[in-house]
Amino acid sequence: MSLRHTAQSSACRVAAAGLVAVLGLSLAACNNTPDGALEGRRGDATGGSDGGSTASGVAEGDGSGEAPGPTIDVNVPKGGTDVPVSTLVRVAAGTGALTSVAVSSSDGDLPGEMSDDGTSWTATERLEPGTTYTVKAVADDDGATSQVRRRFTAQDLTLDQQTYPSVSPLAGETVGVGMPVIVTFDVPVTDRAEFEKHMTVTAKPAQTGSWYWLSDTEAHWRPKTYWRPGSTVDVDIDVNGVDAGNGIYGQEDRRLDFEIGKAHIYQVDAKTHQMKVFENGRLLRTLPITTGKPGFTTRSGVKVIIEKFASKRMNSETVGIPQGSSEAYDIDNVQWAMRVTYSGEFIHAAPWSVGSQGYANVSHGCTGMSTANAAWLYSISRRGDVVEYTGTDRPMTFDNGYGDWNKSFKDYQGGSAL
Repeated sequence: MSLRHTAQSSACRVAAAGLVAVLGLSLAACNNTPDGALEGRRGDATGGSDGGSTASGVAEGDGSGEAPGPTIDVNVPKGGTDVPVSTLVRVAAGTGALTSVAVSSSDGDLPGEMSDDGTSWTATERLEPGTTYTVKAVADDDGATSQVRRRFTAQDLTLDQQTYPSVSPLAGETVGVGMPVIVTFDVPVTDRAEFEKHMTVTAKPAQTGSWYWLSDTEAHWRPKTYWRPGSTVDVDIDVNGVDAGNGIYGQEDRRLDFEIGKAHIYQVDAKTHQMKVFENGRLLRTLPITTGKPGFTTRSGVKVIIEKFASKRMNSETVGIPQGSSEAYDIDNVQWAMRVTYSGEFIHAAPWSVGSQGYANVSHGCTGMSTANAAWLYSISRRGDVVEYTGTDRPMTFDNGYGDWNKSFKDYQGGSAL
């Protein structure tokens, strides 16, 4: 809400000065204004610790005939104690231009930008919960100046009323061409559109892309096609103080850059039992592999490497196969393992199945290869590298890992809130 502070009218004072000089009738002229109305204007223009604007060099009611200074408007209430943290403070000169604006707190000054014509100043950051701010502004109109000083306090919030954004990839990380930007929130965002307005991904060279909301706590961004190798990507999650809906506000801004590495595309054909390894479009090697046997069919579709383990224990109970089952397993030291689904599909060394690799599918859904081949593939791979699977009738699901590439870009855009 904006409260306008109005300097006292110049018309009566000018008229009164003229009549004093000529007819001596100034008292009769000014007394046509009700006392209460004149006092109200003066009260709004006292220039006190939390008041409105005053005319510099002009004493209150001195009858000098000088024009009062410009009005100064501030869009926060005088003495407000519960100003929404989503507020962007704005100061404007009714006439003339602002010569200085400062919005300060115990944490420092609130940054802001002046308009090109100097008539308004707008903060570029929102308010911090429970913080008291002081606005000091000066305006000038052809030599007549006014100043305003105003204190207010932003609403206080508990942690349960704030949502924190976590971002992947990490700052400075180099990832593969299939890596989506993933933002997760620890408290649900119900006003997705408002948040998405403040979430930007910018690549160099420029690449078209879109957000897709998997839920109120998770949003992904991917380009229309795989990232261009060597790109630099800037992620700006500017949600501090933004209204998330249901009384929840953004807790903090997050900004980071990451890099795109070489284009690693691994093509797995479950029918031929082969993996073709491409780097920047060039075939490096064709590796014999095995995938899931009947009942444990490997999913076909586009998968992305999620995480890597030089050594990992694999226990069948984690994928729903109980102890005592004829299919149960518990292998303590599976080498060169790279996860491609949340449900438990990995690419890894499988020395126990070398005799079947290149000939048959004998695994419980993972892609197995010799220890030497797995070590080599692991050494060149990064999080975000792409593994394209074909040859089975079991499809990859969109939310089982980084499944972002299993929708057309048109459908992906449909998941944006804007």
